[in-house]
Formats: sequence, structure tokens, C-alpha cells
Amino acid sequence: MEIHTSPIEKLRAQCLARGSDGIKGLARVFHIMDDDKSRSLDLAEFVKGLSSAGVTLGSREAQQIFSLCDKNSSGRMDFDEFLEVLRPPMSAARKQIIADAFHKLDKTGAGVVSVEDLHGVYDGRTHPKVTAEEFLNYYSGVSASIDSDDYFVAMMKRAWKL
Repeated sequence: MEIHTSPIEKLRAQCLARGSDGIKGLARVFHIMDDDKSRSLDLAEFVKGLSSAGVTLGSREAQQIFSLCDKNSSGRMDFDEFLEVLRPPMSAARKQIIADAFHKLDKTGAGVVSVEDLHGVYDGRTHPKVTAEEFLNYYSGVSASIDSDDYFVAMMKRAWKL
């Protein structure tokens, strides 16, 4: 069995051991725990969410993860930053293929995928723009469930005809 040296690696391993839905499942639990819909949790909510999700971490480990994600020391952990820290790092090949796909969508070259870029392909009235960062964050989540760089790159090339 692989030994994980940091609390975030241990949490990440527990999520990934649950398959492609591990991180998403934890995200659903945290959305439920976020009673005030602030997209942030205090330490007690975080610990309760971990427990509800069946994650086995010690209180010190939970505190370390919370402190890592509470970047402004406000006593609240931003949900999106937590997910970014939790996702496994992506290789340069994965980041490059995601950038290639984004640039293919961004026909105007404005750095955002706008309604004009998607005209005739997508109804963007409810979400009129997608930034490169949002695109990367989406595919970071997809990347977390794929072990092989070669497979990830092939999947992106097929999906986006790159």
C-alpha cells in the first residue's frame, strides 16, 4: 500500500480510490453542508463534511488541510480553492491539450469563449462566456479520473478534433 506523506495526499488518495466520482462525491457532500450557500465552510462544517463522506482523517490532518485552503486566514475555506488543492496536479501535456482545445473554441481570440464563438453550436444565454481558467478547471476535474497522459491527450484530441 502506498504511504501518503501529506494530509492532502491522503485525502486525495481516499477520493481517487472511490473511482472517477470520488472528488465529485465529496463536492456534493460539501454543497449539502454549506447551509448558508456561501460556497465556503468553517472548520466544524469541514470536519463534519469529511465524516459524512466517510473520509478517515485525524483532526490534526483535517486542520492542516483547512489551513492550507483558508488562504486569507478568514476562518472559512473557499469551496473552489479546496477543490483545486484536492485535484491531482496535471502534467504539461494535459495542460497543453486543454489549452489547444480552448483556443480552437475561442475563434475571436479574445481569451474567452463567447456566444459569438459558439453561434449555431450552443445556446449560451444562461452562461454567456467561458474563460480559459474555467475551461482548465473543468478539465482538471476530468483529468483526476484518468491515469494515463497518453489516454487523456487522445481523449481530448478526439473530443475536440485537435
